[in-house]
Amino acid sequence: MVAFRRVITALAVLALFTGFALAQVGPTGQPLSCTTQVAVTPQLRGEGFTEQTGDITINCTGGSSLAPGSTIPLINVTVSYNATVTSRLLGSGSTNVPSEALLLIDEPGSGLTGFGPGLPQVLCTNPLTGCPAVVGFPVNPVTGAVSPTPGAVSSGTTPAPNVYQGVLPAATSGNRSVTFFGVPVMPPTTSGNRVFRITNVRIDATPLIGGSASGASPIQASIAISGATSLPITNPTPIVGFVSAGLAASASSAGNLNQCSSQTRTSVNTLTFTENFGTAFKTRVAAQSTSLYAGQIGNPVQNVPGGIYNSESNFVFTGATNGSAVAGLADFGTRLKATFNNIPSGARIFVSTVNVNNNAFPVSTANPPVPPGGGLAGGSTGNTSSVTPYVGLAQLINGENTSDGGVGGFQAALITATDNGPSGGNVPVAEVSIDPTSKSGSAVWEVVNTNPNTPESFKFAVYVTYVSAVATNSPLPGNSTVNLSFAPTATSGVPSSTASIPRFIGSTAAASNIFSINICRTILLYPYLTNQGGFDTGLSIANTSQDSIVPITGASNASAQSGSCTLTWFGGTTAAPTVPPAPSNTGTIGAGTVWVNTLQTLAPTFQGYMFAVCNFQYAHGFAFISDVGARNLAMGYLALVIPDPGTGTRAASPGGCIGVSGCNTGGEQDSH
Repeated sequence: MVAFRRVITALAVLALFTGFALAQVGPTGQPLSCTTQVAVTPQLRGEGFTEQTGDITINCTGGSSLAPGSTIPLINVTVSYNATVTSRLLGSGSTNVPSEALLLIDEPGSGLTGFGPGLPQVLCTNPLTGCPAVVGFPVNPVTGAVSPTPGAVSSGTTPAPNVYQGVLPAATSGNRSVTFFGVPVMPPTTSGNRVFRITNVRIDATPLIGGSASGASPIQASIAISGATSLPITNPTPIVGFVSAGLAASASSAGNLNQCSSQTRTSVNTLTFTENFGTAFKTRVAAQSTSLYAGQIGNPVQNVPGGIYNSESNFVFTGATNGSAVAGLADFGTRLKATFNNIPSGARIFVSTVNVNNNAFPVSTANPPVPPGGGLAGGSTGNTSSVTPYVGLAQLINGENTSDGGVGGFQAALITATDNGPSGGNVPVAEVSIDPTSKSGSAVWEVVNTNPNTPESFKFAVYVTYVSAVATNSPLPGNSTVNLSFAPTATSGVPSSTASIPRFIGSTAAASNIFSINICRTILLYPYLTNQGGFDTGLSIANTSQDSIVPITGASNASAQSGSCTLTWFGGTTAAPTVPPAPSNTGTIGAGTVWVNTLQTLAPTFQGYMFAVCNFQYAHGFAFISDVGARNLAMGYLALVIPDPGTGTRAASPGGCIGVSGCNTGGEQDSH
């Protein structure tokens, strides 16, 4: 037993010595010490499945020197988050899959002072095991400069790899960590420091969109070290972001249209997308010039460690790829989506191809200060606020998942027409494809110019076209709606090698009405008619839809309509007192004309009441009862205007007809 205890004690001492080898006091008397820092703690959109966390830097000083030729200890760095890690996978398989998440040693390619920052970025090609390194005097392969102090080499004077890919232990929605295997740790000893940067980690922020009692929900990282040695970190649980809702979207008041009036690209609604914070809208990459679509290119110069890009892409490293996928490079910029629902057959939807000031005038694109996609604004890398005036711009694209890096570059949708509004056609528009079965379709715009320093709003115009066909009840009356969200939409945040970046949840808000098509109809009640006992009744119906008088609602001139009226009788004749005659039809009554007839002609010997259902608005009726020849007794009355049950609405009082189809506005509702 005593011997066994001695063996255990010896192993424990050896493990302790090995685990803290790098923490021993160096020549200057300073132990190895590391601290973490998140220079930029970003705001993350709670709607996003692939939101960028802030870079973590681990800054180490002190430690014991390692003799030239000796093997440098390797460590595994595991970073866990309180959210699912969704960085793009750059490999295949269901477990231990390399990703776009990267760990960089000594800020290579940053241009900072020192030998390490001046080295080119070299990938360790064994992400599951890491890359062994020994102590030597590396030579910069680009400049030929020799390191003045011992450094990590793979062999001879060749610098060891300084870029390591993060590995996701499981490609599932439950994975919350990323591990960097086999990272060499050489203490800086007598001077300077050693920096390990962890970048390109994306997380699923959607479970945290509700925020916390204090506002935004924090994203917390937890760093664990394992391997041949340890890395003493004084604050291993940094906050790397805060989650809150990124988008506020709304539709304007719904437009009211009449089934009997054909429309040609008639303005019906304005959709507004507003970011809740300045960096919720992002271009694909940070524009480095004012060239056309400089913010949407697929080969950006966006490879400086620690650079603040305010784009959907982060640190872009072309040395780690999988097919067309490149570490850190997003597929496109922020996209805004309108999903149209319950669009009736026969109706066509058009939207503005760019954001508008209002539905008559687009934002200025004819002579903008910078081309679309080349907008430089903001005061960060690749963005300068010196370009004034600034134009925020979003453009309609030809598919919500179409990559900006596809054949032909940025895939803007083609302009098919201009609006038909009072501006005389200033707004460029394109038609939205509507599925005939689901009666739905979507329009997607991509943000191509945006200012990260201030929240912006983008407005888009909606127009409707249809040909009136009242006889076939087309287009069908009813309400059409829209849902507004970021795009593209997805259903989960599982990390993937093929799913687009970025991607978002769909709209969780109730659909908004964008326009209504109302039945063109007026229902008239003639409460008493007779063609018995020597009396007859004269009937008239006036179609006043061509009036030029502004009604009491303040509405503009009535639109000219035409249609027939169906006359349905309730009562009987002298031959059949309880059996009414078959319905009659007036034939088409044109706008501004009056139909007249007699009961003797329409329904001989009838006595009772009658409903006239007219397929146009603004119908007025009159009845005149007299003995034949009107020699002894006569009376006349106006037909009653009945609220239309087909609209599901009823005016609150006579004259309260605003928005009620078939309701005359002269105080005649239910009374005369």
